[in-house]
Amino acid sequence: MELREAIHHRRTIRAFLPDPVPENTIRELISEALWAPSWKNAQPWELVVAGGEILERFKKENREALLSGNTSIPEIPLPKSLPSPFHNRYADLNRQIYETISIEEDNTRGHIEYYAQMYALYDAPALVLMLLDKGLAIEYAMLDCGLFLQTFCLLARERSLGTAILSAAVHCPDVVRRIFPIPENKLLVVGVALGWPDTDAALNSFERNRSPINEFVKWIN
Repeated sequence: MELREAIHHRRTIRAFLPDPVPENTIRELISEALWAPSWKNAQPWELVVAGGEILERFKKENREALLSGNTSIPEIPLPKSLPSPFHNRYADLNRQIYETISIEEDNTRGHIEYYAQMYALYDAPALVLMLLDKGLAIEYAMLDCGLFLQTFCLLARERSLGTAILSAAVHCPDVVRRIFPIPENKLLVVGVALGWPDTDAALNSFERNRSPINEFVKWIN
């Protein structure tokens, strides 16, 4: 698969098959993604990879935390609001998702059930948690993490694997730290659900949108 094809066909996978991803495959993906650029070659990312029974436990407890209203504050805060046009793009994605699974705007229960699937990582068979040392300058370290994540996701797509970068994987730090061995001097950044896409799922095939280039670029001659 050419790089351009991997870029265009990578998408957030919202329905996974139960088939496990071989550990060796995940090791190879991470080893290749380590060549992503980072400031001063600091390579600040640290990873925890989970699968099997312990991941099933996490998916169950993370989902239950959402449904019971026991979610806590993520260790790296999420934006409280998005100004236009960023909010418009976010709202458009939500509209596409809810239309795809036939959830009306006022169907609160349907929205909660969808988010419960998200907190259960869309039933992915593997999870890669990204951590950062608390002693790092968060702004540059987060940029480096983004570069690693993009590289990892494109490499996964090249192997016909699917990914979903999920803040929902770290929305409940108490659950994460109770189940996984996360050192106290590390911050939970984000999680990546990894697995084989369910190609029959409508959530994996709706048409995606990107804004035109003139919304992002100013040309100066």
